[in-house]
Amino acid sequence: MKSRINDKIKMEHIMSSKRIHRILPMAILIGLLISTTASADEGGSQVARYVRFQAGDRVAYGLVEGDRVRELSGDLFGHWKKTAVTHSLSDITPLVPTVPSKVIALAGNYRDHIGEEVEREHPEAFYKIPSCLQRHEGEVRLLTENVHYEAEMVIVIGKTARHVDESSALDCVLGVTCGNDISARDWQANDVQWWRAKACDTYGPCGPFIVSGLDYDNLDMEIRVNGEVHHKTNTKLQIHGVAQSVSFLSKHITLEPGDLIFTGTSGTTRALHPGDVVEVEIEGVGVLRNHVIP
Repeated sequence: MKSRINDKIKMEHIMSSKRIHRILPMAILIGLLISTTASADEGGSQVARYVRFQAGDRVAYGLVEGDRVRELSGDLFGHWKKTAVTHSLSDITPLVPTVPSKVIALAGNYRDHIGEEVEREHPEAFYKIPSCLQRHEGEVRLLTENVHYEAEMVIVIGKTARHVDESSALDCVLGVTCGNDISARDWQANDVQWWRAKACDTYGPCGPFIVSGLDYDNLDMEIRVNGEVHHKTNTKLQIHGVAQSVSFLSKHITLEPGDLIFTGTSGTTRALHPGDVVEVEIEGVGVLRNHVIP
């Protein structure tokens, strides 16, 4: 009797082992599929770093993994998959992070920038235009004498936003990137509109990465010219935070995936000169570097 019981136990162990060996490969496969497929609404508090780049004649989005970039297939603003293709960061050219339908910027969004002016009850927006955008390491051309830098965090819209509440506004944000709202002060002061003061060619550097999963309203930011720090701030000092700005704008215009919102500069800015190298660094996001030419 004891022998038969032992034989039965051994047989059940063998059958159980076979079932495990059949199930395990499928579980691994499912895990791999889950880990290599994602959509723009994933992430939560998980930090992810994306880059739009050119490698040879190919333009693609990628996921930054250490010092390499893994190409993505599909739509960064919808459903996408990781591919098996990777590149060294040093071998790619980062491009402007998106191809937006619109570029919006906020004026007077830091207390230390507006001086004696009264804080506005809602975000004060103006338009830049997509053709003003410039990539990381690209050139900024001085078209007049008194052209200043403005270090800014830039919101990247991830989902269509129309009449969204503050409580759900961040669901429409893919992430943030670094920006420099180049500003011609003489034109800004004397023209009726800011179309050329803020939106000339090369007057909207941004990039190189889109980073999601950060606390966007609490990030250190600094501006450097030729390696010298000119100003430091933190995005918690914004008058209107990310959710409030997205919500307010969405009640007047439809924000679409890829749209960019420059969120305003802090402190006192200075003029740029030919030969300057200007850098905007945001904690957890990266460094945007551009070269000033006449």
